[in-house]
Amino acid sequence: MLVDGKWMADWQPVQAKDEKGGFVRQTSTFRNWVTPDGSAGPTGESGFTAEAGRYHLYVAYICPWASRTLMARKLKKLDDVVSVSVVEPALSDQGWRFGDYPGSTRDEVNGVTYLHELYTRADPAVSGRATVPVLWDKKRGTIVNNESAEILRMFNTGFGDLGDTTVNLYPEDLRAEIDALNERIYPRLNNGVYRAGFATTQEAYEEAFVEVFAMLDELDERFGDGRKFLSGDRFTEADIRLFVTLIRFDPAYYGLFKCNLRRLADYSNLSAYVGRVLALPGIRETVNIDHIKRGYYSIKALNPTGIVPVGPEMPDLSSASRAGHL
Repeated sequence: MLVDGKWMADWQPVQAKDEKGGFVRQTSTFRNWVTPDGSAGPTGESGFTAEAGRYHLYVAYICPWASRTLMARKLKKLDDVVSVSVVEPALSDQGWRFGDYPGSTRDEVNGVTYLHELYTRADPAVSGRATVPVLWDKKRGTIVNNESAEILRMFNTGFGDLGDTTVNLYPEDLRAEIDALNERIYPRLNNGVYRAGFATTQEAYEEAFVEVFAMLDELDERFGDGRKFLSGDRFTEADIRLFVTLIRFDPAYYGLFKCNLRRLADYSNLSAYVGRVLALPGIRETVNIDHIKRGYYSIKALNPTGIVPVGPEMPDLSSASRAGHL
């Protein structure tokens, strides 16, 4: 945690609790938007014009929220427009750290060691958790945005012709359906696994647990009609948001977060769906099973010994996961 710009070493993964002891997620701090002409977005101030080489993305492969933005960057072909740094998978006493663990990078843009240093550069009095993803403006030397859902949409349209205009992750005719899917899947599954894993009472855990598996059952049935993606043949941001949770389910959420009624591997339709998403150009590069396991199992509140399990075997992914990236 940062409190008035000072790092508090004894931070806890549970940011806040509701009256039942349930996990409550922190609201993101920086909410500006990159736009093609630099005008203000839905939130924040103006002045963040889309330019090649101006913006830098800080991510962790362990993090599903950060991985949303990596997927959008790949699909929109923004690799040469927005550069990337990757933190080490294991959480240190000062949170996310840049270093030399395989698949990680040093911070070549700002030269910091810990992600929280970027937050205090952007706002010396900031309070809150230093989370990924972070979209950084090299020109103004500040954080543009640290809300993954908004960065995802920025990558879709905010960079205009700098990205692949043939790919639209939030098409006008599907927006109502996409929004409805997001609103249903997020609390029950995307955040539901966290509500189960970080619950501080039996009641809160069981409530989240039931919702996680009810959502998985519903989704597996949805794909039973032969559809390729959530909205049929078209891949959208709703698929990105679902995929990043599903790919982490067996390696992390099933065991560490006590979501152990069934594995993803036990859902034939959802497993096939994950395979279809992985087959999309560039998506395998955004997934690192080693980072996912090492990162989640470094959370001392959930795994005091720090031992990382060898399994599970993931039949379609095992050979690639041993090499790091899928």
